[in-house]
Amino acid sequence: MSDTYVSESRWRVAGAALLVGGGLLLGGVAVARGMFGGDSEGASRGTNVSRVAFQDAEGNRRTLAEFKGRVVLVDVWATWCPPCRRSLPEVAELQKAGGDRYVVLPISVDRGGWGDVTPFLVQNPQLGLTAYLPDGGKALDAFGEIRGIPTTLIIDREGRLVWRWSGYSEGMAKRALDEALRAR
Repeated sequence: MSDTYVSESRWRVAGAALLVGGGLLLGGVAVARGMFGGDSEGASRGTNVSRVAFQDAEGNRRTLAEFKGRVVLVDVWATWCPPCRRSLPEVAELQKAGGDRYVVLPISVDRGGWGDVTPFLVQNPQLGLTAYLPDGGKALDAFGEIRGIPTTLIIDREGRLVWRWSGYSEGMAKRALDEALRAR
């Protein structure tokens, strides 16, 4: 046997390691693209989303452009969604702490609109949440396709998308918001 011979089992181990490493790399890229708005269904990082329109409980049409100069956290959620329900106490806490530096806009995509949202908020007064609805079927289009909820978006002081992710991870919204507030 020559010194250059490598047993078949070593080749299998090397091939498996290469496949696992490539899979981890692709998985990491997919997660990063989802978090930073680069996924194909979502708006890209830096996209101007200030035209996104929503309604308050009184039926007034509002847009993200109203909040120029402040960082905005948008939480797209629904009353029937278990991960959304887990995230709402954190969203409500951030909303209450907002003020001049940032604003939190929980926008419900419940098909029943206020008919679903109002009873939910009445049943959960501990949240103290001020909710909103999209202003029409295409109101959130600037965000790109929203395939999962909750979907959270961080918008900078100029109305551009900074972060976007789906799902709930405790503390992630606060960390992303804090990072956006530190940016100039």
